[in-house]
Amino acid sequence: MTRVPRSVLVTGCSSGIGRETASVLARRGWRVYATARSLAAIADLERHGCRLLELDVADEASRSAAVATVLSAEGALGALVNNAGISEIGATATLPVDHVERMFATNVFGMLSFTQLVLPAMRDRGAGRIVNIGSMNGRWIMPGMGSYAATKHAVEAFSDALRYELRPFGVEVCLIAPGMVTTQFGRTAARRSGAVAGDPQWADFAARVSELTLTWDAGPRARLACSPQDVARRVVRALESPRPRPRYRVAPSAVLMLSLRRVLPERTFERVLRTQFPSPRP
Repeated sequence: MTRVPRSVLVTGCSSGIGRETASVLARRGWRVYATARSLAAIADLERHGCRLLELDVADEASRSAAVATVLSAEGALGALVNNAGISEIGATATLPVDHVERMFATNVFGMLSFTQLVLPAMRDRGAGRIVNIGSMNGRWIMPGMGSYAATKHAVEAFSDALRYELRPFGVEVCLIAPGMVTTQFGRTAARRSGAVAGDPQWADFAARVSELTLTWDAGPRARLACSPQDVARRVVRALESPRPRPRYRVAPSAVLMLSLRRVLPERTFERVLRTQFPSPRP
């Protein structure tokens, strides 16, 4: 098998999983292209040896420019880590469609387009790794985050299809499925939940879901969460293993909930959810 070049582009490096992944890979000797919409947000990563690129994954021109810059310097990119993502809390029945479209533009279409841009050079070389950051919500729905989960369902589907289609060309595709992660991601989603504030019932539901996301790394739930470093270590494993797994679960919450989802009948699993997550009040 042709050796995968140790060059990698990581999307969404301004905080959390992306920032930690870029930093860890740079320390391990990878030539890391760290990206974010604002270079100021990732300026410190340059001290860790990362090369910085301005990138809005939802913008076609920005995607093309970033890939052209990397391919000009590297010839062929060794690996791509599709991490950039956004979320918003709100009942599916009320969340504005344009907000959902924005999530899909970043979490799904940006990921797919970026993958298609780097693939020709990987395929020509006969080697490459693509790591997509999914979520345990790709397999089950957390109430109040149905639209976000829908994007992660799509990431699951595209990852499975790409894995099958690209294997003959020497390109491996892995999915990382974190559970609860102690980052600002949930807090950012909670701040976006005001979209349903005009309806008291749905606003109450969104507020209670938001409170859960703000406290899932505190108290007893903290034992079910993982850190960005934990996720970054799985990314390293997916990139450096001679035979990477198709999926890597991260955090006790992912193992627990995905195992329950697999073995319990539908109605029983939903009853379990109702004991852990808020429901709308009629």
